[in-house]
Amino acid sequence: MDTAKIYGFNFPTPIRFGAGAINELPDYLLNNGLIRPLLVTDPTIAELPFFKDIQRKLMSKGIDVVVYHDLHKNPVKSDVLQGGDVYRDNNRDSIIGVGGGAALDVARAIALRAHHHRDLFDYDDLIGGDIYVTNEIPHLITVPTTAGTGSEVGRSAIISEDESKKKRILFSPRLMAKIVFADPLLTMDLPAFVTAATGMDALTHNMEAYLAKGYHPMCDGIALEGMAMVAGSIEKATKESDLQSRSKMLLASLMGAVAFQKGLGIVHSLAHPLSSLLDTHHGLANAINLPYGMQFNYAGFEDRFDKIAVALGIGNNAGDKVVDYLFELNTRLNLPTCLSSIGVQKQHLAPLSELAYADFCHPSNPKPVTTEDFLAIYETAF
Repeated sequence: MDTAKIYGFNFPTPIRFGAGAINELPDYLLNNGLIRPLLVTDPTIAELPFFKDIQRKLMSKGIDVVVYHDLHKNPVKSDVLQGGDVYRDNNRDSIIGVGGGAALDVARAIALRAHHHRDLFDYDDLIGGDIYVTNEIPHLITVPTTAGTGSEVGRSAIISEDESKKKRILFSPRLMAKIVFADPLLTMDLPAFVTAATGMDALTHNMEAYLAKGYHPMCDGIALEGMAMVAGSIEKATKESDLQSRSKMLLASLMGAVAFQKGLGIVHSLAHPLSSLLDTHHGLANAINLPYGMQFNYAGFEDRFDKIAVALGIGNNAGDKVVDYLFELNTRLNLPTCLSSIGVQKQHLAPLSELAYADFCHPSNPKPVTTEDFLAIYETAF
């Protein structure tokens, strides 16, 4: 800590957490004078019984519901533009994002689009686009249905270009949800693969946030507790699925997203190109790359890894065992541990490395990374 420096610490939105929290949604809307919400979700969730039940409960209170679900699993600009048209054409007064990272990112981007009419990527944070976020933002509510991205408490949306699939980041503190309804009952029926892959995404968020450059002891503390929650519950949630393990995973997920306002790192920069180039599930991409990214980061940060080891339940002074733990955890969760097992081919490694170096996450990694470093890591992970 630099005692001569002034630091800024920011923490997010009100959260209603617990089994049955979703039942508070209709009265919340009515109490805030909101009767025409746009529900944003993905095509799969739109057909599930719990989503139909949310619709029924809203409509039974006289709330006029319109649903938008035409979005990709790795959302693109046209998803947002179409959703923005649905919002305006149907005279909506609020937006409720229901789902995992894709649905919540699109919901947040539609909230931006509703009253901001420049080209969507003019608002890209990497080119200072947040200065254009000056108009009204519709009342945004988020309802997570996976325990992974933590997008429910985020301030940004990751949206890809339709043609190139390059990921762009739309950011503003004004894009935070007004309230989050985090109900672990909505995650109880997730398939084992989705539970495992999204859970490893949550673990990656907490680990990278803890290691990220910069001074933010509150984020560090949250990240360590988030890691402990994942370590103690991810296998149970994946294989047996009880309410306690699902609750802890949902908490660990949103804690990871709170913590990573400090920054992320090399693992996300390794993972993002896999989604862009090969449409790999984001959580799976993180799961595979996590041990290799941590292996790269270990030297010089042994004391941090020792604390990670304690959080993960490995033991004291055991930071050198963290990488092996991560490989073993993937295996126990029936997740792959090499890139070739998910369709990556040798000729993909060079373009993946270029995309990874261009990614926006690794500048906050605790040590610098070059294109050659990314290629070497991909080759090791192949």
